[in-house]
Amino acid sequence: MADISDYLGLITSEHSDKPKFMATVQAVLQPLVDVINAADGLAANFDLDVAIGAQLDIVGLWVGISRHVKTPLAGVYFSFDIDGIGLDQGVWKGPFDPDSGVVSLDDDTYRLLIRAKIGANHWDGTLGASKAILDLVFSGATHVFIQDNQDMSMTIGVSGARPTPLALALLTGGYIPIKPEGVRVDYYVVTSVDGPLFGFDIINEYIAGFDQGSWGTVYS
Repeated sequence: MADISDYLGLITSEHSDKPKFMATVQAVLQPLVDVINAADGLAANFDLDVAIGAQLDIVGLWVGISRHVKTPLAGVYFSFDIDGIGLDQGVWKGPFDPDSGVVSLDDDTYRLLIRAKIGANHWDGTLGASKAILDLVFSGATHVFIQDNQDMSMTIGVSGARPTPLALALLTGGYIPIKPEGVRVDYYVVTSVDGPLFGFDIINEYIAGFDQGSWGTVYS
């Protein structure tokens, strides 16, 4: 980091003992030093790992995704006696958030969305790459898998730990653009209990049979 003393120290003894001269030089050089330091900090300020607030908004602008979610999000705000949006699940409604959706994503959620958008910008159209992009948002105990139905449609299943309503809304609202043009997408999501989705002839963390798998809710 540049410091004004680095430059004042270059002044010869013939002038360095003149207070007015030194004050004038410092007044002229200090803005330049500040500009140097600001420029040196740009890379760190706009690093996706550490950027916050306005800096993160600029990163999102470069990537092509805003933190402002315009699609109405049903079943997102906290509410009693409704499964999926109760304690530790629903998003608290802000004083200026409309009933039809979330106005602005918090930094952590927005950072995940930016990462997914970066992945989508480089997506090669394959199912394997789609899975890697979805795993940026859904990770840990939540499992996401994709099935090509060979009829211009695809199915995205979400099993394991139930995703938060906000993460689910971002997925089904098209904010993670991994759908090939002209292809219909259906989403099957476990909403009753945590665990695999119900299916025949396979048992793993994604799909299981009777007494293990759960019926999923369909979002089209």
